[in-house]
Amino acid sequence: MKQVTRRGFIGAVTAGSALIPAKGAGPPSRIIDTHTHFYDPTRPQGVPWPAKSETVLYRRALPPNLQEVARGFPLYGTIVIEASALFEDNQWLLDLAKDEPLIVGVVGHLEPGKPPFKEHLRRFAKDRLFRGIRLDEKMIAAGLPEKSFIADLERLADADLELDAIGENTMLTHLVTLSDRIPHLRVVINHLPFDHDADEGSARKTRNALRELGRRPQIFAKVSGVLRRIDGRVPSEATAYKQSLDELWETFGVDRLVYGSNWPVSDLLAPYPTVVQVVREYFRTKGVEATERYFWKNSMATYKWIERRQ
Repeated sequence: MKQVTRRGFIGAVTAGSALIPAKGAGPPSRIIDTHTHFYDPTRPQGVPWPAKSETVLYRRALPPNLQEVARGFPLYGTIVIEASALFEDNQWLLDLAKDEPLIVGVVGHLEPGKPPFKEHLRRFAKDRLFRGIRLDEKMIAAGLPEKSFIADLERLADADLELDAIGENTMLTHLVTLSDRIPHLRVVINHLPFDHDADEGSARKTRNALRELGRRPQIFAKVSGVLRRIDGRVPSEATAYKQSLDELWETFGVDRLVYGSNWPVSDLLAPYPTVVQVVREYFRTKGVEATERYFWKNSMATYKWIERRQ
């Protein structure tokens, strides 16, 4: 079967359909979606992402819109991941979260290794909803040799905040090095499972790195990139993805896998109900406790979010 890479599906049309729950299968008691993006192209300053040409994504993506697509599921809260490189959009998200109990945490965009980082971290860490920052593979690789970069990520760890890391399978070796240097830094690997490298030597290297990360209790796996376009369609059956999900289960176990949808980017492949149902179908086979841990309990250890509903 021919698989498209994560980068390759950007620009694809929406596909797939919602699953019908298996007879007798109960949903998790609640869901914390640890990977959503909120933005509003209609605001006066507009948005740097997505571009107007991204016709599926260029629309308002706000809490009511997420609640609408998640209707019928026990969505209790979400961790919002920055979707803008504009510095003050960190505050825009926190202001949005202030009066929106659906948002239980915000992962922002700050640049470690730059002189303002210490001041910026101090500013945003005062807000209990600020839960960490996200860096891409390029920034991590470039920063590892820099003392100021490592020092700033130590500050992040000392503040009990986490790092979301986004990239491809080549990023895994960099994360091993980063974890070696800052063992107490919580790292969340975004959009697993990754595509396997066609080159066996490279594939072996990344498999070994993934296994090493799986041995480290402060490293978490965000299972937010499951769906693929295969032979012209996006399968809505968990069996189509079982091999890659089994690898994550065997590597990270019941305590360090967390659910994320990547909404609304996920709409490029399938509607929100399909995203949920595919992983629900898989974890249902692991039992009630594993389902509860994956869909919300593990996110408490990962992000240390706070209860906002009484």
